[in-house]
Amino acid sequence: MRIAGRDFDPPVWATLTMLAGVALTIALGFWQLGRAEFKEALQNRINDFARQPPIAVGEQALDIDVVLLRPVEARGRYDPAHVVFIDNRVFKHQPGYYVMMPLRIAGSDKFVLVNRGWIASGAERNRVPPVKTPGGEVVVRGTATAPSERFLELSSRVAEGNVWQNMVLERYRQATHLDVQGIILQQTGGVPAPDDGLIRDWPPVDLKRNTHLAYSVQWFALAAAIFIYYVVVNARRRTDTVPS
Repeated sequence: MRIAGRDFDPPVWATLTMLAGVALTIALGFWQLGRAEFKEALQNRINDFARQPPIAVGEQALDIDVVLLRPVEARGRYDPAHVVFIDNRVFKHQPGYYVMMPLRIAGSDKFVLVNRGWIASGAERNRVPPVKTPGGEVVVRGTATAPSERFLELSSRVAEGNVWQNMVLERYRQATHLDVQGIILQQTGGVPAPDDGLIRDWPPVDLKRNTHLAYSVQWFALAAAIFIYYVVVNARRRTDTVPS
């Protein structure tokens, strides 16, 4: 076969290798497009959640798959004796803590753990800063979040007193003997309005749809590169012999 004055006669193994590479990279590109569509649909669902009325947190165990990222509210009293400060949380380049405090749900012995917000660490790292806590019954509103299980703890000193590196609900249950719900209520407001000086500037949920789109473009570009390389390498300039 001649292409633009060149002989094109690639070996069979080169053609098969090219076809396999192109098929694989195109398949990966479409897979990333599918992930992007899934993330977009999930993001739209999360945005719809924000416009729904809050789910009341009571003594009945909550199904985390049902309430995750939905607005929730709980009525009860804070239990400052079992507060936990989650260390190494940074806000605007300043180190501090997340304040995790259980709320005893009104009319029951059930608790829900509330992430009340961020507080700056003091000058002395061996002393946690004081947290202003209402003494009466309150209504806490926020978002149902899952305690993260994806972290690497390099040290065995992950829970010293009430300063912890991460929040693990089972570890918290064992340490406090409290019957807590399986979610963390990430507080955004309440009744009365919080007046405690804590920062609740929670970042919006970003499922990184555009990252999958970028990956799909890269896979499609790689498929094109494999095909172009195959053609260029196997197209040899034809030399016409002149009879003597």
